[in-house]
Amino acid sequence: MAAGATRLHYFPESGNSYKLALMLRLCGVAFEGVWTDFGSGVTRTADWRASVNQMGEIPVLEWQGRSLTQTGPILLRLAEAYGRFGAINDDDRYAILRWLFWDNHKLSGYMAVYRYLRAFTPSPDEHVLGFLRKRIDDCLRVAERHFETRRFAIGDAPSVADLSMVGYLLFPSDEAGYDLERSHPAVVAWLDRVRQLDGWQAPYDLLPGQRLRRYR
Repeated sequence: MAAGATRLHYFPESGNSYKLALMLRLCGVAFEGVWTDFGSGVTRTADWRASVNQMGEIPVLEWQGRSLTQTGPILLRLAEAYGRFGAINDDDRYAILRWLFWDNHKLSGYMAVYRYLRAFTPSPDEHVLGFLRKRIDDCLRVAERHFETRRFAIGDAPSVADLSMVGYLLFPSDEAGYDLERSHPAVVAWLDRVRQLDGWQAPYDLLPGQRLRRYR
């Protein structure tokens, strides 16, 4: 890749790809999107893993001559590099990591699998969907209580914790089947504050390209 070029390997339905694309846009960093045919299974091939990401995962960010993987660490690195959405003291750093890890393990972790199975596979196991939905419901209860008294994840200013936590909540509601407007008003108010950030774009506007087949 060209020296200094920034390229994001993504597919449009990927909330983790959206987190990085949104971070770059809000930081004013131009990037080239590299659409990846996730639906064909290309990320599981030996060639793709050898040449792009040995972990077999999207997104991958080519940035400053490096190939970076895993969304959480990339967000932290970009925050440090561009001086935006990061911590200003040790307490903030702990709080950001706390919510970032919670999101990766719980909110995004469960929602990504649930939404993909529900909307983009032809015959998902209803027992598996029920298992995942109960865990998402619990995560959303945690978030609802949290945002009843806070503007953003760690206080009055947005951080990479927010940009991570919104990753799978800003896609069209019919994909995951959650009507947050009705069920989680504090979460919706927080999402609206994120939408008001200068430069914000919705996922499918920021991540164009051929889409996965929708089954519901």
